[in-house]
Amino acid sequence: MFKDRTSKVDEVIDLKEIVQAKRLVSDVVNKTPFIFAPLLSERVDANVFLKKENLQLTGAYKIRGAFNKIASLSDKEKANGVIAASAGNHAQGVGYSARYFGIKAIIVMPEATPLLKVTGTKALGAQVILHGDNYDEAYAYALKYAKDNDITFIHPFEDEKVIAGQGTVGLEMIDEIKDLNTILVPIGGGGLITGVASAIKQIDPSIRIIGVVSKGAPAMYNSFKAKIVQNSKSVRTIADGIAVRDVSEQNLRHIIELVDDIILVDDEEIATAVLFLLERQKIVVEGAGATGVAAVMHKKFDFKKDENIGVVLSGGNIDVQMLSVIIEKGLVKSHRKMKLLITLVDKPGALMYLTDILRDANANIIQIDYDRTSTKLAYGDAKITIVIETKGKEHQVHVKEMLSNNGYLFEVEL
Repeated sequence: MFKDRTSKVDEVIDLKEIVQAKRLVSDVVNKTPFIFAPLLSERVDANVFLKKENLQLTGAYKIRGAFNKIASLSDKEKANGVIAASAGNHAQGVGYSARYFGIKAIIVMPEATPLLKVTGTKALGAQVILHGDNYDEAYAYALKYAKDNDITFIHPFEDEKVIAGQGTVGLEMIDEIKDLNTILVPIGGGGLITGVASAIKQIDPSIRIIGVVSKGAPAMYNSFKAKIVQNSKSVRTIADGIAVRDVSEQNLRHIIELVDDIILVDDEEIATAVLFLLERQKIVVEGAGATGVAAVMHKKFDFKKDENIGVVLSGGNIDVQMLSVIIEKGLVKSHRKMKLLITLVDKPGALMYLTDILRDANANIIQIDYDRTSTKLAYGDAKITIVIETKGKEHQVHVKEMLSNNGYLFEVEL
């Protein structure tokens, strides 16, 4: 069944389980678009198709696995309710699925979870318990609570029913595009890629499956390369949906058997992909969801001209403040915004003369701060912080030349 693979085939999630999951979730879960991305394809000289799980009911693929797991519970288990630990997409998936079946759901979240995520989960009818300083403490509390109160714990990625549900993403992709060569899947805990790879490799083992991991949370990457669990001491990444510190040994076995390679992308590359998708493809995607596009844009793996590449956009639930930071930094890096620190003589008309120069340079002023009291300034001077919109690198060079030619001392804040 599998080419050049020595691991036991029983590590694979049975295709029948994934097909059954597809039947179960199809009446509730959106069959999200899997469509050609012309601008990205032209940029990398390949045929790139985007699986838009950011358009899923809860904004991420997680509802697939949660729904499949809860649907499989006995009447007694449903009557007792379910519990999960999550500060994000899994919470939404469990909450929505529990409400669908009319059962009680408890979600344990770290105490520092943003209010928007807490209220969003409560809006789905789930009870929220805030406990612990981080996910691991919330997770441990949820496990104990489940045992003490005889309710079912819904694991975000280390559960065969959950994994089978996530695998329906792969079935939809291969149903839509028959001649895929490579599929890129974000990896956090490994549930999504295990499900997708299980489905794909049992249908067409020639399709290459590549996992994408954030450089700031490299545990699964290191474990895959070492073929043994290599947990991280800490994680730090804008891709919070895949910021997993500890590796699931069970999922690592699946991944070693099924996945062809795992690659790393850093936060700068992820941010670039988020901004590209927003600006050029008109798609809002969270950091984790953009990792596959980051890998394609920055050519982190080898692919041929006109190769058919499928990319899973795993979710779109990005924090608005994080999106704002990504946009602002992106505008600076692409030379469309520039912050100037200018020293000028503090006298009537000095600021107007400066703004006239910027007007003549066709630069649009969007912010001005005026400081005349700093102890670093000479008496009679003022420091102007001025933010302008520009039209690219050449335009910025022109602005700086005009300032220099008019005798201004200035710095460009990066």
